[in-house]
Amino acid sequence: MLKIDTRLTEYLLKFVPFGILLFTLSLANVGFAEVSASLSTSRVEAGEPITINGVITPGEEINIAISSQTTFSPEKAAGPKEKLHLTNVAKSWEFERDTTIPYLYYIVTSNPESYGYIIDKAFGGAFFFSGLYKTEMLKLKRWEEIPDSAKSALAPIKTESQWNFLRYAHEVPFGINTIGKERTCRGKVIIFSRCVVTDYQNESEYWNKGTEIYLDKKTGRFSATFTTFRHTSPNTKFDVYVNGKNIGSYILKPKGFWLSRGWRYINPAVITLGAIVAGTIYSMVGASGGLLMAAFQVMFIGTAGPLGVNGANVLKPSNLPLVFFAPLSGLYRYWFKERRLALPVALAFGIGLFIGSFWIGPPLSAKHLNLTVYKPWLGIIVLIMALRTLYELSPRAMKKRKSVKEITEKFSQESKKAKEEGRKIKLGRAKTIKFSLFDYRFSFWGEEFRINIALFLFLGIFIGIVNASFGIGGGFLMVPVMTMLGGLPMYVAVPISLFASTFGCVAGVAGYMRMGYYPDLWIVLAIVAGGLIGGLLGSRFQHYFSEKQLKTALAIILLFLVFRFLGIEIWV
Repeated sequence: MLKIDTRLTEYLLKFVPFGILLFTLSLANVGFAEVSASLSTSRVEAGEPITINGVITPGEEINIAISSQTTFSPEKAAGPKEKLHLTNVAKSWEFERDTTIPYLYYIVTSNPESYGYIIDKAFGGAFFFSGLYKTEMLKLKRWEEIPDSAKSALAPIKTESQWNFLRYAHEVPFGINTIGKERTCRGKVIIFSRCVVTDYQNESEYWNKGTEIYLDKKTGRFSATFTTFRHTSPNTKFDVYVNGKNIGSYILKPKGFWLSRGWRYINPAVITLGAIVAGTIYSMVGASGGLLMAAFQVMFIGTAGPLGVNGANVLKPSNLPLVFFAPLSGLYRYWFKERRLALPVALAFGIGLFIGSFWIGPPLSAKHLNLTVYKPWLGIIVLIMALRTLYELSPRAMKKRKSVKEITEKFSQESKKAKEEGRKIKLGRAKTIKFSLFDYRFSFWGEEFRINIALFLFLGIFIGIVNASFGIGGGFLMVPVMTMLGGLPMYVAVPISLFASTFGCVAGVAGYMRMGYYPDLWIVLAIVAGGLIGGLLGSRFQHYFSEKQLKTALAIILLFLVFRFLGIEIWV
């Protein structure tokens, strides 16, 4: 009996402590690392909410990482200029060329203070007078400032280099417009990109909209609802991690018509309507069509470009086709039916535009004019043109241009006579008097004009650079140059501008494509359709407006764009 007891004692001493240890570890595992959670759906439409329900360790904060399976690194950038730019900034932001992050990444948390802090942010105005308005933003902490418990919940973001690249992609406009494309704005001004979000009911900052969190710390039960980015590309797949544990994934279904290079959901019919308005104005005044279409893309379409390409490098080549197709119907009327085209002047401008738009403008623009820099510089150019156009409406300027004054009076007389006789207005025709490279002369409605064609060729090269750099056509520069330096009336300047702009359009698009920057096909088709209709309408409407009315309209449009592009107002 004693022997049996001894064996039993030895058995208990050997195995029972091990069992107790296993039991204790099991309890510890439940207490510290067990997460049970599920997703409300495996498929959700872009821009719609998804809910995560479950249980975590009682007393802990909830940290949910929502990470796209599609990743990005500087060396993967599709645009050559973007790859170079990201490589150059990598050192100052302390990440590497091969540092890889999810291209869309969010942290839904009950404790945002672990990952960032709220700061005051000045915004509005161009780079030379920024800070017209004030708001707040959530600035991400540096890696060493994040608690270890919060770092463990970041899941696919595991290193300091990844976190630094993530900070760049969410706080620097170039990074936002090249990688994530999600712009958290005040008005139309980008402040930063959404990354760390919390319950909107408790913390009602604008970046938390669409996020709801319920957490019972006593039981560990939680529910979190997160609204997906409206313009996330179709079929993007996201992994979801709750406090570091992968609890599943979901995929985004498309919601609307997706522009594969514009990187936005939008009905092409909306783009066509915008192009009709821009094309009509362009055909009437010979300028601002490209400017208006560029503004439309920035403000309403939000052209963003595919992953790894800055939005500006898709916007520009997509915009230029308006400058080619909108003038066609108008040009036919101006050139063949009404004989108002001074062809030698138009060819000089056209050749100059081709040179500047193909060889110089695209590489210069792709390197230096990203979407952030693009708008204020465009605003400066537009402001100069608007002020000059307003000056030309002054009595002093009109007095200097006697020939234009005479034509304006003739237009008034012809308009009155046509109305009395119930017929259309008949304008004069452009007739060559003398042809020379430095002294070209022609007459229009009985008035003689003298032009230095060589000078206009040189000016055309400069305008071509601006045309391709901004993707807006050169009419807004050509028309003021012709009325200023050549003393030409709008009725002659407009046909010349429309003709020459077609050269710049073809060269500009070809120049961008040569570098690997392609337009969005659907934006182009919508612009072509709208431009053709608008061009036809504009050429018919021009007869009903005087020189002064056309210039006044041009000046108003330009001033509106100045406010928009310089960020002086945020309400448009």
